[in-house]
Amino acid sequence: MEIFETLVRAEFAPKSTFLNTASSGLLPARTVAAMHEAVALRAAGRPIDSLFEDVELARASFGRLAGVPAARVAAGPSVAAQTALVASGLAPGSEVLTAEDDFTSVLNPFHVRGDLKVRAVPLERLAESVRPGTALVAVSAAQSADGRIADLPALREAARTHGARTYVDFSQAAGWLPIDADNYDFTVCTTFKWLLGPHGAAFLVVPEDFGGLTPLYAGWVAAERPWDACYGPVRELAHSARRFDVSPALFTHAGVRHSLALIEELGVDAVHEHDLALAGRFRAGLAALDHEVLPAPGSAIVSVPGLGHRQGELSRAGIEVSNRVGNLRASFHLYNTPADVDRLLDVLAG
Repeated sequence: MEIFETLVRAEFAPKSTFLNTASSGLLPARTVAAMHEAVALRAAGRPIDSLFEDVELARASFGRLAGVPAARVAAGPSVAAQTALVASGLAPGSEVLTAEDDFTSVLNPFHVRGDLKVRAVPLERLAESVRPGTALVAVSAAQSADGRIADLPALREAARTHGARTYVDFSQAAGWLPIDADNYDFTVCTTFKWLLGPHGAAFLVVPEDFGGLTPLYAGWVAAERPWDACYGPVRELAHSARRFDVSPALFTHAGVRHSLALIEELGVDAVHEHDLALAGRFRAGLAALDHEVLPAPGSAIVSVPGLGHRQGELSRAGIEVSNRVGNLRASFHLYNTPADVDRLLDVLAG
């Protein structure tokens, strides 16, 4: 634990009590430095070829965190873009099963197709609602609004029983919750939340056979030999998931690479233990103040009904949380401390 604390102290020095990782995580010092160096290359007119290597290093790092080879990881700009790619692979009339009020980026690309049957059920009933004819189940591993964790093992078994594919968004889970992307057909994760990266990168994990996806966004970077495919149609797509890449935001990946390396150094299991201890401390403190929380056992996200209106007051006091549909949402990550929790509780009690 001493190594954990030493690494965290070296990387983070927030100027506020920041309890809002579910919106966006803090950037580690190493990530900020790497992005400055990348920008300086452009400003100085120096070669930027090394920045493309950062994309591959970030891809490999994410693959290790997700438990899959880098060859199954595609790099794109956002969860919405990656969801649209998955949606494009469905036949007209296909049924897509979703959780009610899940995050929009996981849902909307299926709705805008116009020719899919999108069915929404309560998160707790998702697994039991898979039926013959369900083509795909799409869900967030942890809900953005309140932190509830999907019963993914039950969902996986139900999908296998009925021959449905699975699409899981780990954006609110990867970095604090151990994941195994190999258990699902498709998984996606943005990097600017719990993975502590800058905005502009999201990784999609696809099956070894690519799951029937068409590389709709394919440009020169999707070629097997990109630098030989800059002009004219791409004659040979990458033999890996890189065929689904979108031309990368190089400055973003220069930073993401280092953020992911930090998560690997700390270890997701250690982060998980740290984050849940703080969330548990907050729940206990709220109970002492006679505040109920929305049930989300085992989650690093805590949502308190009726207190969302205090978000502005808390921000003015130097405490950053979110207001989500009238609920106060606090999220606890590796740079937070028991003192952060207690400060929030003290202000709520005042």
